[in-house]
Amino acid sequence: MRPTETARALILAVAFSVLASLAACGSATHEHGDQVHGTRAGHVPPAPPQRAKKKAVPGLPGMPPVLDPQDVYAADRPNRLSPVVKDFPSRIYVPNTESDTVSVIDPKTYEVVDTIRVGRQPQHVVPSWDMKTLWVNNNRGHTLTPIDPRTGKAGRSVDVHDPYNLYFTPNGKYAVVMASLDRELAFRDPHTMKLLKTVPVSCYGVNHADFSLDGRYFIVSCEFSGELLKVDTAQMKVVAQQRLPFRGAMPQDVKISPDGKRFYVADMMADGMWVLDGDTFARPELLPTGKGAHGLYVSRDSREMYVSNRGEGTVSVFDFTQNRLTKKWHLPQGGSPDMGGVSADGKILWLSGRYNSEVYAIDTRTGVQLARIKVGSGPHGLAVYPQPGRYSLGHTGIFR
Repeated sequence: MRPTETARALILAVAFSVLASLAACGSATHEHGDQVHGTRAGHVPPAPPQRAKKKAVPGLPGMPPVLDPQDVYAADRPNRLSPVVKDFPSRIYVPNTESDTVSVIDPKTYEVVDTIRVGRQPQHVVPSWDMKTLWVNNNRGHTLTPIDPRTGKAGRSVDVHDPYNLYFTPNGKYAVVMASLDRELAFRDPHTMKLLKTVPVSCYGVNHADFSLDGRYFIVSCEFSGELLKVDTAQMKVVAQQRLPFRGAMPQDVKISPDGKRFYVADMMADGMWVLDGDTFARPELLPTGKGAHGLYVSRDSREMYVSNRGEGTVSVFDFTQNRLTKKWHLPQGGSPDMGGVSADGKILWLSGRYNSEVYAIDTRTGVQLARIKVGSGPHGLAVYPQPGRYSLGHTGIFR
């Protein structure tokens, strides 16, 4: 670790300790990467200059405050595991949509060590807000299957209609089921999954989302109608809606920038990601990345974001500070990189190979493929677990 990073880590560690004390008092992973724009593959740009600290913005009531107002991912540094998950075995949980199973991979050996039978068409494996449970979204089976990440054993499934994807509000008050075919956002109890409120939507295929820095709203992608929604978290209400300016747009994964100023939305038909100001919700701009852009994953140092291009077997690397793409990694023999996550130490990007019945492990420093592992049919939203962070916002692992 370089001196500046050490100092920053120390500052964040102290901040984490103080916040934890206050809370206790108050309650309760191809070949070598290409060169792009003259940047050498695997090169990490210099740390950005120190910025003046911005005054903290009041967040969603009950939401743990962000550790750094300039970096919403400040709690996700390498191996900074919460006491809740630090003793969980490191595993990769892969939902196989056409096999109705979850393949469990040991990241140390790159071998499948278990296969868990779940409901019909499992789409994503989602960490709960409190990080104690992994929920398997059985879309066509209309159930959620809980997995205990400590033992790797599945529990009794819960009846939930059309659970394509699952998120949790930043204050942990609600689970939000993305009911894609039902055209609903279903707000449920985060523990029992009892339905509390249904929010009908006029777009088709609600599927992915991310929350603003203050947690007061979230942006939702609507895959089949090419639209975006802005939803007020506390009011559980759609407050804005727009159609993307590309005919046949199919928006997928959504991620917020470290500073909270922009949202990025992968689009598998526009072959890139839309850059959106979430506050103003103005017309977004398209940044081409590659054919079939699908998943978005932020590096452990908050400097880069990995974009899986499912239609061409590549991963594009976007630099937040330079505001541009700097690298593109190619999987040997091609592939269909889809959804996944970053290892706890930040060294490996794990992605499912949706149409190849396999999983890819990619070195985040060089872009080299480390492993290609056969799993069930139609692997989709795999979860790397555990990961750093204090709480989960859902999907395959959005931690803050």
